[in-house]
Amino acid sequence: MFRAALVSLVVVVVLSFVACGPPAAPRRSEIDLTTTAEKSGWLTTGRHDEAVRLCRDLARVYPASARCDRYGVTPEGRDLVYLVVSQDGVLSPEEAARRRRPVILVQAGIHAGEIEGKDAGFALLRDILDGTVAGEPLTAVTVVFVPIVNPDGHERFGPAHRVNQRGPAEMGFRTTAQNLNLNRDYVKVDAPEMAALLELFARWDPVVYVDLHTTDGAKFEHDVAVLVGPLGARPDGLERTAKALSDALQARLTAMGHLPLDFYPSFDVYDDPASGFTAGDPPARFSQAYASARDRIGVLVETHSWRVYRERAQAMRDLLLALLERAVSDAPAWRKAIDDAAVAATRLGGSDVVLVTQGQPEGRMIDFRGYAYERRPSEISGGTWIVYDERTPEVWKVPLRDVVAPAVTVKAPRGGYYVPAAHAALVAPRLEAHRVAFSRLTRPVTVDDGQVFRASKVTYAPPFEGRTRATIEGAWTPERVTLGAGALWVPIGQRGARLALHLFEPTAPDSFAAWGFFNAVFEQKEYMESYVAEEVARELLATTPGLRAEFDAWLAADAERAKSPRARLDFFYRRHPSWDSNKDRLPIVKSDVVPAEMVVE
Repeated sequence: MFRAALVSLVVVVVLSFVACGPPAAPRRSEIDLTTTAEKSGWLTTGRHDEAVRLCRDLARVYPASARCDRYGVTPEGRDLVYLVVSQDGVLSPEEAARRRRPVILVQAGIHAGEIEGKDAGFALLRDILDGTVAGEPLTAVTVVFVPIVNPDGHERFGPAHRVNQRGPAEMGFRTTAQNLNLNRDYVKVDAPEMAALLELFARWDPVVYVDLHTTDGAKFEHDVAVLVGPLGARPDGLERTAKALSDALQARLTAMGHLPLDFYPSFDVYDDPASGFTAGDPPARFSQAYASARDRIGVLVETHSWRVYRERAQAMRDLLLALLERAVSDAPAWRKAIDDAAVAATRLGGSDVVLVTQGQPEGRMIDFRGYAYERRPSEISGGTWIVYDERTPEVWKVPLRDVVAPAVTVKAPRGGYYVPAAHAALVAPRLEAHRVAFSRLTRPVTVDDGQVFRASKVTYAPPFEGRTRATIEGAWTPERVTLGAGALWVPIGQRGARLALHLFEPTAPDSFAAWGFFNAVFEQKEYMESYVAEEVARELLATTPGLRAEFDAWLAADAERAKSPRARLDFFYRRHPSWDSNKDRLPIVKSDVVPAEMVVE
């Protein structure tokens, strides 16, 4: 009887659904989509649960134009959510890909104390959906909005996390619960939040990647900096598209009453305004540089920390609106530029590729809107104390070094890179996260034209982001190498080629080697006792022509080294067959030849 009643109830529910259709979306008047920031007069900001609720409620109220989804979970168990908005209903990555729809990925709260992007983004997208924003900017692009990249840091809530920032009353913390700075993690991918974010990036394949921040630093009048990259010249010409967007955003923000900058306003000499500023393409560990390494347009937005929260949020909102306005006319050109860059990336083999640029020393003088300041001797620090007078605006004449030139250039192989099987488990997951294509050898292969990198000097930095970074000097040298089954093959003829160069070239600032992934190869594991080395040295000198002259030249080249008995004996140990030939040899093999199809899966 119970089963029959249950079946009858199910039938009634199904028939009701068929007759009436799915439940109607709640009325706009029934759902409060106002942020805590707006309700407080831009004095406070909401917590993570508000961001999750607003994301879901916007999708409930506007199901044809908005969608809320989860893309991961933080180490402390908080949902990583994102909102998709499109006024013509392109709300899935599959549909965006099918229609070649340009996607703009906008993220806030990667540094969770710099949080106005969250509130400004929600308010603007809500107003667009409500129809209170002129035009229909979201029929040209689909926006993927991540309100808080770092929820665990966001919920480390307090009033004193950013003492050089005016509002909100309380805010989150810069790093994750694992004390990692996510905007240094793009290449090494140590944080689960970053792995999830890169998966979202890959699924939606944005043409423009926007990262919303607040500056630290000096006091001045400029209220927002918008850095659009890449800056340096590239064979694919992507920097020209980025420059056109940058110029348009600067002009529009100026017309809106802002004082925008197109460079990061950090003094070249700490705490010295007269030293001026230098532009350039930074290493790929940073968001906008990572976007460039993935052949996308990267946009870093930095509102000025000494502006009050309301003003910073307004600047952020206006920047996002200016970007969406520009997309109405320019999004197809952005799509084409990215497509052209993808094709050009497959042709980088054999060429010199610039990975990092730097402004040239001469620079030019600019007018910069600062405040009067003076330097006072400090009885506290024993140094000088810079004191700004915000009552007295002042135009500073300072140098801007914005003509960029290559700072790090590498030679791309014509074929690609091998990674021995022993290191494949370390490297492969990160290649997958970056969508850098690779294959695995199914049987051993001998690389006759191989090149290996042997370090001649390794300098370690203090611990940074949980790793011991290494600055490596040395060179690629020819070597015939045999690799076993399970080794990785990373071809250079792919869209991920530029990022592969960042990863595998040891002198690149964000390479696997530079981040300390391979530090074990610099450790000596076997040793020769001194009394044995004394005998070996005499034997080698007696049997090796020219070794005495080489030893004498070695002694003369470095007087301090020549005083060290250990170093003198090591000179001979390194020339003995017992020396570990793998020491200082990175587990990467560079080749100009693509392996035969039969040996890769």
